[in-house]
Amino acid sequence: MSKAIFYHAGCPVCVEAEQGVLDYLDKSKITPEVVHLGTDQDRIEEAEKVGVKSVPALVIDENVYHINFGASLADVKR
Repeated sequence: MSKAIFYHAGCPVCVEAEQGVLDYLDKSKITPEVVHLGTDQDRIEEAEKVGVKSVPALVIDENVYHINFGASLADVKR
C-alpha cells in the first residue's frame, strides 16, 4: 500500500486543500498522513528532502504535488 503525506502549515488555504484532497484519496490503496509543519517543525527538514517547496503539498510515492500556494517552506521556518 502506498503512503500519502499531506504537508501544511495550518493556514486557510492549507486547511481547505487538506479537506478537499484527502477526501478524494482511495483509502484502500493509500494510507494518508497529515503533517502540520507549523506545530511539527522538526519535520520541515524531512519535507525539504523529499522536494516540498511550499505548502500545502501532497507527497505520494516520492512524487510531490504542490497544491495552490499557502506559504513557502522558508516562511514556515520563521
